[in-house]
Amino acid sequence: MSKICITGANGFIGKKLFETLIKSGKPIRGFVRSTITDNNKYVTAGDISSDTNWKNLLIGYDCIIHCAGMAHNMKKKDNLENYLAVNTKGTKHLAEYASKAGVKRFIFLSSIKVNGEKTSEGINVLTNSNFKKKFSYNDIEAPEDSYGISKFEAEKELWKISAKTGLEVVVIRLPLVYGKGAKGNLARLIKLLATGLPLPFSLINNKRSLIGIDNLVDLIIRCVDHPSAAGKTFLVSDGEDLSTPDLIKQIAFTMGCKAKLFPFPVSLLKFFGYILGRKSEIERITGSLRVDISHTRKMLNWSPPISVEEGIKRMILENDKGF
Repeated sequence: MSKICITGANGFIGKKLFETLIKSGKPIRGFVRSTITDNNKYVTAGDISSDTNWKNLLIGYDCIIHCAGMAHNMKKKDNLENYLAVNTKGTKHLAEYASKAGVKRFIFLSSIKVNGEKTSEGINVLTNSNFKKKFSYNDIEAPEDSYGISKFEAEKELWKISAKTGLEVVVIRLPLVYGKGAKGNLARLIKLLATGLPLPFSLINNKRSLIGIDNLVDLIIRCVDHPSAAGKTFLVSDGEDLSTPDLIKQIAFTMGCKAKLFPFPVSLLKFFGYILGRKSEIERITGSLRVDISHTRKMLNWSPPISVEEGIKRMILENDKGF
């Protein structure tokens, strides 16, 4: 396949993907919400919903990479209907138009939150050894918040459309994605490190899977043409899980500063997070969320080309103007 459409082509992931594919010389059409300067590269499609007018916009293209959607926002009220309107109904509407237009493959950027919010840790009573569970591609889905539910519902709608029309669906469930333009907890963490203030995180003993934007783009492009990608769900990461203290130390080292961490009970961190209305943020900082990418490696013959160290270095250097 050579002709590709990208929704959300000026977003965090979509922009990097669009720029990378443009350099390859492939015919690319980028859909954006509102008009931007370079109209030769982008098409204004408006908001993603069940009313978006895709008529005639998808004809002649082989693959759609659906990056657009309503992002998870921990600061706003968790409104299921709003997420469903964009992430579920909007995705279904786009896929229906795609199948009618003759598009062969539909790549959907979903979320690891479809699997759940965290992975468990404990002791194997048979061997008396520690174990750390990882989310797998074939786990029973267990989304807990509205964002995760909306992504799971979208996946189900896509599989229904695929069964009826033959549209090749590829689902990619993402953990935290970092890189140029990253926002949320990671951006706030970098700002805190820049101030030189000590942080109460040295007692946190967790592991979290991340994926750098370059590794993600490499994986998405692999899914465009790979014959084994169709009809599959893939979990992705850099293949190297980090604890929160280790991540902070790596970022600080790249920034040329020292990570000032001091011990503070994790239980109190969670308590204050609850009192201050930051429960979800503290859970992300203190909890574990690990994914197993062995199925992705095997099916796509893929390995993350960029190390975590190099990925963080690129993020910091490319964001030298600040977050």
